[in-house]
Amino acid sequence: MPTEFSKPLSATTRLLAVYGQPIRHSASPAMQNAGLAALGLDWRYVACEVAPEQLAEALAGAKAMRFLGLNLTVPHKLLAVPLMDDLDESAREWGAVNTVVFEAEDPEGWWRPIGQLREIRGPIRARGYNTDADAIVSAITQDLQLEVRSSRVLLLGAGGAGRTAALRLAAEGVSELYLVNRTQSKAKALQREIEERYPAVTAHVGYPEAEVELVLNATSLGLKAGDALPWDAAQFDLRRADAAYDMIYRPAETPLLAAARAAGLRTANGLGMLLHQGAAALALWTGRPAPVAALRAALWREVYGPTGEAR
Repeated sequence: MPTEFSKPLSATTRLLAVYGQPIRHSASPAMQNAGLAALGLDWRYVACEVAPEQLAEALAGAKAMRFLGLNLTVPHKLLAVPLMDDLDESAREWGAVNTVVFEAEDPEGWWRPIGQLREIRGPIRARGYNTDADAIVSAITQDLQLEVRSSRVLLLGAGGAGRTAALRLAAEGVSELYLVNRTQSKAKALQREIEERYPAVTAHVGYPEAEVELVLNATSLGLKAGDALPWDAAQFDLRRADAAYDMIYRPAETPLLAAARAAGLRTANGLGMLLHQGAAALALWTGRPAPVAALRAALWREVYGPTGEAR
């Protein structure tokens, strides 16, 4: 499949973007542009540094400039929910938005993604989706060969990504969730929500005393050199887990994953999650199946380089 665009940028090129802060580490442009090239579309995908206090303004700007859609990463996924004109069931279910589709009415009066319309008539609205939740389950299942259902999970982080992961894992039928967060009140609030929505799942606040199948890092700790470890090694020995998954993908091996590998655990970083959520987002914008092979190849090349060495 092609990985480079056959046409240069022009006045007809249409735009997509990812918003975040920080954003320089993002591999989404490499992945999505490879997918757009494989589909033969005169579209481009860029990364934009957006401060949380400027998110509403940045969303309005993208709508005014007729961007086709957006991805949202840290710290915008929860902040975006009340800023959407409409929410898909996925965003309502998991309470976070990571994909925005800009829509307009077609000649029959149905709202459709503007990337799938020949002509844009009338107002444009922002519809929020969540493609993260299903992506995390797919990534854990495929990358770690781990059956999520009935497993015991130590989840590090109860913020936007952590909350989405906790609720999706609970919906999938994990047996126990151990919630660890810097602000304990947030972990307790998430515990109560899980107990109300998924009474068959036992949720705890704090580290487990018994063994678990999975340690899942949903914090940003490990993203920058010098970050503190995302877990307290004095309270939990990684050797009491079977596998570790870190949502961070750059660096490709975080301190958590390095320690987990040294302890003999199966490990995986967040590239699989990024791949699955990105493929789902691209399908929403284009109305066509995503070229997953092209997306995967571009991601691996971006993060591991042509020689397969992490960078």
